[in-house]
Amino acid sequence: MSEGMAARQVSAWLEAFGGALDKGDIDAATALFGEECYWRDLIAFTWNIKTMEGRAAIADMLRATLSTARPSGWTLAGEPWEKNGAIEAWLDFETAVARGRGHLRLKDGKAFTLLTTPIELKGFEEKKGPRREKGVQHGVFKDRKSWLERKTQEEAELGYDRQPYVVIVGGGQGGIALGARLRRLGVPTIIVERNERAGDSWRKRYKSLCLHDPVWYDHLPYLPFPDDWPVFAPKDKIGDWLEMYARIMELNYWGSTTCLGARYDETKQEWQVEVEREGRPVTLRPKHLVLATGMSGVPNLPEIPGMDRFKGAQHHSSKHTSGEAFAGKRCVVIGSNNSAHDICADLWEHGADVTMIQRSSTHITRSESLMELGIGPLYSEEAMAKGIDVDTADMLNASMPYRIMHKGHIPVWQEIKRRDAEFYRRLEDAGFMLDFGDDESGLSMKYLRRGSGYYIDVGASELIANGDIKLKSGVKVTGITEDSVKLDDGSELPANLIVYATGYGSMNGWAAALISQEVADKVGKCWGLGSDTTKDPGPWEGEQRNMWKPTRQEALWFHGGNLHQSRHYSLYLAMQLKARMEGVPTPVYGLAEVHHTA
Repeated sequence: MSEGMAARQVSAWLEAFGGALDKGDIDAATALFGEECYWRDLIAFTWNIKTMEGRAAIADMLRATLSTARPSGWTLAGEPWEKNGAIEAWLDFETAVARGRGHLRLKDGKAFTLLTTPIELKGFEEKKGPRREKGVQHGVFKDRKSWLERKTQEEAELGYDRQPYVVIVGGGQGGIALGARLRRLGVPTIIVERNERAGDSWRKRYKSLCLHDPVWYDHLPYLPFPDDWPVFAPKDKIGDWLEMYARIMELNYWGSTTCLGARYDETKQEWQVEVEREGRPVTLRPKHLVLATGMSGVPNLPEIPGMDRFKGAQHHSSKHTSGEAFAGKRCVVIGSNNSAHDICADLWEHGADVTMIQRSSTHITRSESLMELGIGPLYSEEAMAKGIDVDTADMLNASMPYRIMHKGHIPVWQEIKRRDAEFYRRLEDAGFMLDFGDDESGLSMKYLRRGSGYYIDVGASELIANGDIKLKSGVKVTGITEDSVKLDDGSELPANLIVYATGYGSMNGWAAALISQEVADKVGKCWGLGSDTTKDPGPWEGEQRNMWKPTRQEALWFHGGNLHQSRHYSLYLAMQLKARMEGVPTPVYGLAEVHHTA
């Protein structure tokens, strides 16, 4: 099909769709969708993050939202293109309160997928480009305050003489990205972080830690990394970037501040957040509370008989800093995912005798294969050369509904499995238990469904294959003695160090710790799609549980994920908070039910 024919087909569909919505003719609008169809809405219609699957679900959503959303101006943006038997196109539209951007896939003239997102709130746009602030008022004025004086005054007053509208607990990349979005929207925000400096959550991890995702995938909002930034950034470099970013974006970042607890006042419709800032108690009273503690919750530290008797060193992987002190020592790492591999490699590099205990199968991928076939089509130098910048890549990523996403991943992992067959054979010969996910859809789906169960190989797999890192697989730990780890096959591993690379609980564990178990149960489990695969129990939910959207606890939000998700979804969370601050109506459609409390 020529570009002109594709453009005419998309434009005709948009005209018919917009006309049906203008008339309130929901039957006509849904008839423009195929028998299999998906509409993913990121707050534009639903003030929620929700995917409608099938014509009936789309009709139900439109009946509930059309009168308030009042969409209009559906127009084609740029030239459509063909891919996998579908015509794909970008589109622009408006609602009563926002200007939007969307993506459409047409199959046989009918909509297969539709993505709708707002890009700015009308009347509350970011002050950028032609709307940017002047920065100075020319002339001569008595008692003029400089930029630094105004900034210093704001920092002194916020949280004391006047209250923030939002408090973000957690000052890692997620809290910082959201803080930057809110700052640009003029939402008074304080970020609370127990570490002294922004970036310390990276600096304080084990010395060898670096990003396994490539630079094109990891930009923060507004300020991309320089074009000579390494493909895989070391932890301390990331830490310094986050610290400088927080300063440049002028965030109200409270380091050395511990959140002691929070409770919601239903009458006043505000939170009471108790913090200790540099040793002094402070009470904050924001309207909204965001837990930006990462996609992971409280560290899972197993209870194993005999742990209290162990005379060596033992800690969770989150506390591991370096293997330097364990040269010549016998070290046991319980776990076989990313952190376990990285820590085993770190210990081996420092001369330790290290054994990995693999209790269940793990998905492994070579970094090079993941880069080329998995991430590269959207996030790479080659993708940028084709005009796919980071924002375009994020939108293309978001345009694929989770229900069918795995179908596109399966052939990618079949090719990786074929290409790296010798690599996988050597691991299996060493006794390593491999998997590619319950449905062979690989790493990304494992991440989205459960947030664990994989390792991106940057060297440790070779150490396992050649025996430098010893392996005990398919076993369970039954006990710990004063100087060893006991396994259910009857063997015993002498140990001077035990590292528990045993993962993390759901993010609502932080809600239990900081607010109450009642609130944690009220909002339920965070993360996962309800795919009914390992560690992602059903029923199907279709979106990440509780992430970046309204929860069952009024004015409580969760923000987390990798750098890509923190960047992209912080936009929609910030808009939801800005709209509420400005009194913009935000009727939520399809607030998720709670099926799992942890």
